[in-house]
This record gives sequence, structure tokens and C-alpha cells, in this order.
Amino acid sequence: MSTTFKTFPLWAFFSLLTNGILMLAVILLIWQQQKLAAFFGIITSPQPINLNSDRPIATPDLGRRHQLTYQEWVDILKQEAQVAANQRPPHLSILAGDSLSLWFPPELLPEGKSWLNQGISGETSNGLLKRLTIFNHTQPEVIFVMIGINDLIRGMSDGEILDNQRQIINYLRKTHPTAQIVVQSILPHGAEDATWKGRGNLLAIANSRIRDLNQQLQSISTKKGVKYLDLHPLFTNKQGNLRREFTTDGLHLSPEGYIVWRSALQIYSEIELKPQQEKEGKRLKGKG
Repeated sequence: MSTTFKTFPLWAFFSLLTNGILMLAVILLIWQQQKLAAFFGIITSPQPINLNSDRPIATPDLGRRHQLTYQEWVDILKQEAQVAANQRPPHLSILAGDSLSLWFPPELLPEGKSWLNQGISGETSNGLLKRLTIFNHTQPEVIFVMIGINDLIRGMSDGEILDNQRQIINYLRKTHPTAQIVVQSILPHGAEDATWKGRGNLLAIANSRIRDLNQQLQSISTKKGVKYLDLHPLFTNKQGNLRREFTTDGLHLSPEGYIVWRSALQIYSEIELKPQQEKEGKRLKGKG
């Protein structure tokens, strides 16, 4: 047996295996879904929580500047989290992050869950960390976290980003001990193909840096005992950049991009999350 194999971490082996299965399954789903002429009308809608009828309707048109201020968004998210805490919807899953999470079309979120979207456009890891208290009183089964691209755009160091990620994980584990925490990888950008208004800032960030940052984020997640969902390989082309068909401007996702993300969430939930939830359910039932 070679020395390389002996020193290869066991967690890394199982992570590669899981992500290999995930990639294959998502590719097959994408191949099937590409045949749909109007996927928004065909895909079965989940049951998102109607938390605030006055909330502006999310739209894939990400080029225009949103009219709400950051504090206005925080206030809305507080209201929605309070409703979720009071109603205690079944199988609650939370999306915590920036505009990529914010603009996830409700009709494309996986079925069988109640979804609470806690994304804010332009959010940073530090900003997310400060507002995690908003959904303290909810009882989620799963919390999906994706944050970091805006940190890079604003010039934060890898050390600062990873430290904030550690604090986010620590807080969520302590506050929601029964929830499964899923840290999602930072997605690449479109590089030279990007048309986003901050294109220059994107070009200053090497996608290889994002890949390396994700590797460290995976290691942190494993050490902290939380899940890590590596979406990065599903969205990259041969050059390591965000694939054109999955983005509207080189930063934000197109409907096709959200279909890939949806498929990954659905498959990952079946492979990684559901078995653990069933195991925990049996354990609690045995105690009773």
C-alpha cells in the first residue's frame, strides 16, 4: 500500500465519493430537464411559507438595483422568521446567505419542505454572522449556508472569511443543536465572460483562489462536525469559471443555474441528510 493512500484522510475519501455520486445524478437530471420548454410552469412547486404578502416578488432579473435598503431587508427577514417561529411549519429548511440564496425561485425549491429564505443581496460573512439571531426561535431541520463571494469582492482576506465561517458554524451548532448545518461551497464567477456591473472586482479574484478557499472550508466543516455540500464542480467549465448557461451576468444565477442547485439540494438531502434524520428519529423514539 502506498504512503499516499495511507495518509489520505478518510473524510476526504467519503466526500469525494458522495460528490461523485451527486455530480453524476445532477448531470442526468439536467439532461432530462433540458428537454423542458417552460420549466417554470412544469416543475412541481414546493410549499414555501407565505410569510409576508407585501414582500417584493423575487425575479431572475438581477441586473437592476433592488430598491430596499439593507436594514429594510433585515426587518422583513425578522418578521418572516417570527412567523416561522410562531407557526412551526413542518420540515423547516432555512437558506442563509446573500443574493444567490435570496433570488432562489420559490417554485424551484425542493418539495416536501417548508422553506424560510434568509438571504440578503450583497451580504457578507460578517453581516450574516451578526444577524443569525433573527431566526433563533425557529426550529429548522436543516440550515443551508452559502456566503463568501461578496467578501472576496470587497477585498477581505481568506483568513477573515474563514474565521467568520467558523463563527457562523459555531453559532448555528450551539443555537440549533438538533438541526443539520450544511455549509455550501462558494461558487466561481464568469471571469472574462462576466457582464455584472462590478466586473472589474470579479476579474481581480482568481477562480483558483475560490477553489482553494472551498477546500479549506470543507476541512473546517468536517472538523466542526457539520455537512459540506460541494456545488463548485457542478457550475464550472473546463477553465474553472462559472458556466455561461448557469448565470445571467457572471455572478448571479440563471434559472438553469437554480435548477442545478435545486437538483443538488434534492439529491444531497436523500443521500446525506435523510438517512441521518431517520437515524436520529429512531434514536429519540427508542429513548421514549
